[in-house]
Amino acid sequence: MADLPSLLSAEQSLTALSTQQGFLTHLLRLVLEQTQDRSIRLSASVYLKNLAKLKWDEDVQPLPEQDKALLRSQLAVRAQIAETVSLIAELDFPERWPDLIDQLVSSLSATEYNVNIGVLQTAHSIFRQWRAHVRSDQLFSEINLVLSKFMDPFLQLFRQTSNLLLTSTPQNVDVLAQAMFLLVEIFHDFTCQDLPPAIEDAHDEFFAPGRGWFQAFLAWDPESLRVDSDETTPSLTSQVKTAILEIAELYIKLYPDQLQKSPAVEALVQGVWGLVGANKLPGIADDALVSQSLQFISTAIRSGYYRSMFSSTETLSSLVQGVVVPNVSLREHDIEQFEDEPLEFIRSDLALSTTGTDVATRRQAAADVLQALVGSGYEKETTEIVGQWISKGLEAYASDKQGKWREKDGAVYLLTAVATRGSTSQHGVTSTNTLIDVVKFFSDHVFQDLQAEQGHVHPILQVDAIRFLCTFRNQLTKPQLLSVIPLLVRHLGSSNYVTYTYAAITIDRVLSIKQNNMLLFVQADIREFAPESISTLLTKVEGAGTPEKVAENDHIMKCVMRVIMTARQTLTPVYQTVLARLVAILGVVSKNPSNPRFDQFIFESLSGLMRFVVAGTPTTLPTFEQALFGPFTIILQQDIDQYIPYVFQMLAQMLELHTTSVPAEYRGLLPFLLTPAMWQQKGSIPGLVKLLKAFLARDSPQMHTSGQIASVLAVVQQRLIPSKINDAWGFELLCAVVMHVPPTDLRQYFKAVIMSLLTRMHANKTDKFIYLFARFLLFSMAINVEGLTPDYTIGTIEEIQPQLWPQILSNFVVPQVAKLPHKDRKIGAIGLTRMLTKSQYMLREPSVQSWPPAFTALVKLFSEPQFLVAPKSSDDPHAGLTEIDYEEQTAGYQAAYSRLAASESAEADPVAYVQDPQQYLGQQLVELAKGGAPVKNLVSAADPAVGPFVQSLATAGYAF
Repeated sequence: MADLPSLLSAEQSLTALSTQQGFLTHLLRLVLEQTQDRSIRLSASVYLKNLAKLKWDEDVQPLPEQDKALLRSQLAVRAQIAETVSLIAELDFPERWPDLIDQLVSSLSATEYNVNIGVLQTAHSIFRQWRAHVRSDQLFSEINLVLSKFMDPFLQLFRQTSNLLLTSTPQNVDVLAQAMFLLVEIFHDFTCQDLPPAIEDAHDEFFAPGRGWFQAFLAWDPESLRVDSDETTPSLTSQVKTAILEIAELYIKLYPDQLQKSPAVEALVQGVWGLVGANKLPGIADDALVSQSLQFISTAIRSGYYRSMFSSTETLSSLVQGVVVPNVSLREHDIEQFEDEPLEFIRSDLALSTTGTDVATRRQAAADVLQALVGSGYEKETTEIVGQWISKGLEAYASDKQGKWREKDGAVYLLTAVATRGSTSQHGVTSTNTLIDVVKFFSDHVFQDLQAEQGHVHPILQVDAIRFLCTFRNQLTKPQLLSVIPLLVRHLGSSNYVTYTYAAITIDRVLSIKQNNMLLFVQADIREFAPESISTLLTKVEGAGTPEKVAENDHIMKCVMRVIMTARQTLTPVYQTVLARLVAILGVVSKNPSNPRFDQFIFESLSGLMRFVVAGTPTTLPTFEQALFGPFTIILQQDIDQYIPYVFQMLAQMLELHTTSVPAEYRGLLPFLLTPAMWQQKGSIPGLVKLLKAFLARDSPQMHTSGQIASVLAVVQQRLIPSKINDAWGFELLCAVVMHVPPTDLRQYFKAVIMSLLTRMHANKTDKFIYLFARFLLFSMAINVEGLTPDYTIGTIEEIQPQLWPQILSNFVVPQVAKLPHKDRKIGAIGLTRMLTKSQYMLREPSVQSWPPAFTALVKLFSEPQFLVAPKSSDDPHAGLTEIDYEEQTAGYQAAYSRLAASESAEADPVAYVQDPQQYLGQQLVELAKGGAPVKNLVSAADPAVGPFVQSLATAGYAF
């Protein structure tokens, strides 16, 4: 492998070249040039895709527009660049790429199916994004544009391909089948939001019982496309059938009236029964088809439209016996995976694929059929039928515990399925089948396996017991849970990978339980076993070997994080050991970052440990700094970009813990932080802003003396404000500057700052930018900084252009006041109050004309006075952590920003000097009137609706 410095140098060279004229077209030529080495073409293709993903719409150091236009015109319809086309289309189609669909249609062929596959892959990669979009006029305009150009050739190709496949077995059957799969997927794309008229008119052609294309393809099974029984990749026939059943499920949900015009669903259910009943497709390659078949049945049951199909006890019994039970039973493949690929077993069992998307295994889909029956009026019948199978399995196990353990595994899984009425991955089961006593079943049949020593029962039964506890954790009381946590802690030391991982997952989820939005478990509950748990978990991580193996099991590190977040200050006696071990693990995984979730949790663990230990014992802060500064320096020096955002957030957290002066080690970082290279990685920007805010709050005089305020403002003006992605961070940093830099020191820069804001407003304003601009102006007038009067800001604007302020006030500031979110309303109210009562400009022409409408806007804020006070601070300064939903973390190296929850502290109220904004307004108006200003006249010129409010001020003693 090439050395790291050479790789970094090459990457930096490519980054610099990417913005040069002609680079994109040369790169595309490299991708498509058949004579080039395949590895070079593949690398070029990946780099082109990443450029499209990360830089196509960048407004700081953008790609040349001429190059982008040329690339759009040259993008050939090839499979290897379909994803690139999709990424560009998401940003440019249809406005900047109006002929994209024409390019695709003109490339379709009646005979060249290899070309058609490229066209269809590209088309599907563009259209499939509609599935996740919220309905909007813009979306439907795009869909209608596509349908107007693509629908006729699509239907023509669908019919031609179907006829070729169903009437004979052509030589190129595999190519035709691949095209058929893509055509079915595009049918799904076209119908995912609404039913196109052309498809509605051709409904019977696709769905008619006995003669529709979809019915025909469910029975289609050419021998040449079948795969071996040990194959894991689905056959093309299996993929086509799975996609058809996804469409059938979609139709039941969105277009039930269309389906009920004929017995289409009844015919499809019969087709599915014939397809998967009695375990006819046991192979791994057919897992997706079987799961989708069962999901289709579940959806049909839940819809309520087909009750007659499932109403008889005989039908329910045969459904359970023929479809559910065979797919709940463990296969040899599952057992082999448990032993040989334990992490993949866990991912499947948790319904998480390696990419983090939801997938249903056969077992989960079969369980869902039972849950659909229980939730759709068949609770009593289903419970009785399944109860017989559960009893049969438990009896078989009792007769031969060594040989019949699979029967008990199936029984426990069936009980879990039939007992669950509602559940989420975050909260476990939220409602249960009232006919089943879950806690009694746990006591009678499950607890014994949880309690057993390793080796006394089959490890899968032990995992079943831990999973049962995890699933039904909300049905157990706190004392019951506290009694079993020691057993889970013991299982952390198991030698079985799945056992100790499930124990970690369950501890994490039990400690996450909330009641009345408060965590159920507090530090006193777990102080006895927290150090042992963390030590055992870290031993598992440390013993894994290579950086990739160390980082692969993020469940373990997540449990470490959860125990730290719960145990808090009780870890103080052992914090140095825990800290040293976490730092050592970080040193290993930083050699090759490979799992973003693991990285998120190890940094949360470090951040949380420091947060709680230092809060209780402030003298421990130097120990954390000594332990962390070294590794953090290496991460920054080696430019490990996956970790840099976390490092900045933790440096900010450490600096914020210094309440008096700033140590020299931090000051030495500042010049490095202000270099342009630091601000190029988007994910680093929030952490950098947080760190610079901490510097400004503690060291602005020194920063001014060393000229670093100018450097901070240069970052704001050159890197952040011009960017539509990062402008909010620019304003956040700007607010910190005006809050902490004395106005006399700021004056030399302030005009240029306002100019850069106005330039962006003129060149590229967005709704978000207008709001941020108005909020910044109100913020600068609201905060109580000596010398920073409203006229400081207004005067600067008037220096740029006389009479510009009233235009900005009327056109931008006043209209935004009504749109202020609740968290900003107090700032808005105080800013407007000070502007109206402490500005000389506002009492002169032409600005005085804007005084009444601004006052009207201010009074409207008081219609909801509850939002004009800062949120009450909790007795627990760490209460905000309970609001972080770690289940929802989408940490990933492509994520724009990985937020470090444990490092965050509650934002201080910038206008805390005002307790009651209404009282403050009354006082300031009275004071203004005493100074001779015509307050009565100005108020009377406002909207008459302000009258009652003005009267209430007078009643409170603020008459003017």
